[in-house]
Amino acid sequence: MTSAAAQVLRLLQERGETLGVAESLTGGLVAAELTAVPGASRSFRGSVTAYATPLKRDVLGVDGALLAERGAVDPDVAQAMAVGVRGVLGADWGVSTTGVAGPEPQDGKPVGTVFVAVSGPGGARKVAELRLNGGRADIRKESVRSLLELLSGELGEIARAQDTEQNGGT
Repeated sequence: MTSAAAQVLRLLQERGETLGVAESLTGGLVAAELTAVPGASRSFRGSVTAYATPLKRDVLGVDGALLAERGAVDPDVAQAMAVGVRGVLGADWGVSTTGVAGPEPQDGKPVGTVFVAVSGPGGARKVAELRLNGGRADIRKESVRSLLELLSGELGEIARAQDTEQNGGT
């Protein structure tokens, strides 16, 4: 999986941009994957592991009413976490994970329900809902992979759009 992290960091470094990570169910695995890449410190600012729901509100700025109404396993919560970590860590890009790794359902959501989100400059925002199978470790690992893939896609889309613009294409 380190190749996905290396790809993300390469794209960020090419753009001179930084990344902050907000993690819940992955508990630091995204940060570990990124920091396994030599030179990660050029773009990776840090992470917040907001495992407890009150930390999502108090540290990342997720709306308390949203958390009370829908619980932590929600696409809007994932997006708010990604936005919040950008501000907390002063990063150009923020990403987040929230979901249910098991063994029990949470907030009325079954095991394997995961939301990963990206927030970036110029209002770039994306949330993906995952329905994952397997045990706790499998769900957490696949959440990391899916998040890095989502971010890589967003960075690649912007890079392609800028390249087309600079070269006069449509």
